[in-house]
Amino acid sequence: MSPEWKTSLSATERYETIQKIQSDLGLSMSDAVSLEQNAYAVSITRDDYSTRCRAPPSTLIPQHDAKSEAREDDDEAPDTGIHIGTYRNCVPVSDGITSEVYRSGSTALKVIVNFHRDIEPHNPQRESRILDLLRDKPSIIQLLDVFRDQEQRLVLAFPFMPLTLGDLFSTHHPSKPQIKHIFHDVLRGLQYIHSQGIIHRDIKPSAVLLSSPSGPAFLSDFGTAWHPDLSAAAEPPSAKVLDIGTGPYRAPEVLFADRAYGPPVDMWGVGVMLSEAISGAPIFESRPSHEDGNQLGLILSIFKTLGTPTPETWPEAKDFKITPFEMWNVFPARSWEGDILPDVDPGFRELVAGMVRYDGKRTTAEEALKYVEKLELQPE
Repeated sequence: MSPEWKTSLSATERYETIQKIQSDLGLSMSDAVSLEQNAYAVSITRDDYSTRCRAPPSTLIPQHDAKSEAREDDDEAPDTGIHIGTYRNCVPVSDGITSEVYRSGSTALKVIVNFHRDIEPHNPQRESRILDLLRDKPSIIQLLDVFRDQEQRLVLAFPFMPLTLGDLFSTHHPSKPQIKHIFHDVLRGLQYIHSQGIIHRDIKPSAVLLSSPSGPAFLSDFGTAWHPDLSAAAEPPSAKVLDIGTGPYRAPEVLFADRAYGPPVDMWGVGVMLSEAISGAPIFESRPSHEDGNQLGLILSIFKTLGTPTPETWPEAKDFKITPFEMWNVFPARSWEGDILPDVDPGFRELVAGMVRYDGKRTTAEEALKYVEKLELQPE
């Protein structure tokens, strides 16, 4: 377990430290990142970390390109960390259900650690194939390499990004221009993948990577994505897996067992993320997935917030395997302006309202992108 000072040090604070190192010591960004990362890895206390971050440039590890700086044949780099394949000095960054993420210099390594072929929709081989098809596409994290490490684990290599949108939310309230720039990138990425028939299926703040607090932003975490060709055998278009999405970002059609869902599930997630960006918290409440009743609790929260759906407000739900009608307490419809998102920028509020709605008129990524490009924000 990491020391308390490390867990309390936010990604935004680390990025600001890197910027200060770059400014104070006159270093390149790659050298500043290297100095900060080394200080974070070896320091025992917060004061020790701060002192090491003021170290002179002569203490730096020589920098090379994204791959060679971590290779075993770089004799100038001290061997102080974990080896993953031919990458070394790998530092743990995060972990999830099926993977662990490490940083090696300017490269992020996603190591698949708990994969069983019969557990859909998690499929790292399909993820790598989808990402390979998305190389050099706008606002999508780039796949640099795919290989097996010394333990024969599948590893996906990406450019390292210092922040996620979740990190930004946890440290401070982003400004309106920041929100506009970041969500423009998110929507641009979604517009492209949706045009290819791909559904991300796990839109959430931690899946949006940031190169700085103001962007650019990149879509990541395609581990459960659905592809019209690569996924159809395991999940036909009308019989997709329902175990998708995370917490309050899950769309209601999935909660009511509509296996024919499509790209609108991503747009619901974007709308909930945007509500969090402009108001400071998601508009829905969701308990952890391992807790009993978490799905029922999210349904109740959605109904309390938006009002209980009716055949008029959600006509598509009449054909669902599980109907949302006549089986729940009836909550009245509420207004976005007066009840759900008062005192926020009206342009952002209108965008959220278009994406967070029950029926088939949910705003598409293409429509939302055009809207954001023309959006004029009120002064802060």
